[in-house]
This record gives sequence, structure tokens and C-alpha cells, in this order.
Amino acid sequence: MLASESAPTAGAVILVVEDNHLILMSALDLIATAGYEGIAAANADEAIAILERRADVQLVFTDIEMPGTIDGVKLAHYIRNRWPPIHLIVASGKQVKEASHLPAGARFFSKPYDNNAIIAEIAHMLASPPPPRH
Repeated sequence: MLASESAPTAGAVILVVEDNHLILMSALDLIATAGYEGIAAANADEAIAILERRADVQLVFTDIEMPGTIDGVKLAHYIRNRWPPIHLIVASGKQVKEASHLPAGARFFSKPYDNNAIIAEIAHMLASPPPPRH
């Protein structure tokens, strides 16, 4: 049994932003297995459109490198400014981002990431108060 199955955050909505279809499907499967509802977006523009339509997204898990008008780091900053309560996880296989480059409260993971570490961080974030705005 996963820790998140009995957690009060089970069923939380998580938006996954990833342009690689196989990685996206794998991340959505991981999130579903942990008891959360996953929503997919192929780029930041799609993610913003989803966030504008849905008020129930509690966490965004985004890649850095992707097509579109902005990358994952800029998306994370945009989300923090527009939707401050949303928790943020940023991942990349090519870039390593220091905490100072990310919005307050965001976490960075290098790809390939450890699935258990991602799920543990999601559970920790969802059980925590909303992140600070800046």
C-alpha cells in the first residue's frame, strides 16, 4: 500500500506538463497508481489553458524543455504569480536548476527521477500549507 492511499490528499488533481509522450504517460500512470488524478498538457500554453478552466489543480509537475512560448521554469514562475497556492515540481534531463532559479517552494528533480522520490515529494507538498508567493 502506498502512503498516499490513506492520506487526506488522495484524489488530489495534478497537472503534468511534458512534451515527450512516453514520459507523460509514465508520469500519469505513476500519479494514478499513487491515488491522485492526473491531467496532461504537452506544453506550457496547454497547461495555462487548463489552469484557467480548472480551479481544482493542486500541483503542477513540469518538464523544463518543451515547445511553446515559454519553458517549464517560466511556467513555474507564472503559476506561482497567478495561482500562488499551487505546488510546483520541476524536472529536467538536460538542465540542473538551483533553488534560486525556481519560484519559492518549488522542487527540482533531475531525470531520470526516482518514482518513489517523486511520489513522496508530492505527498509531502500536498500535506503542507500552500507555498509562499515570492
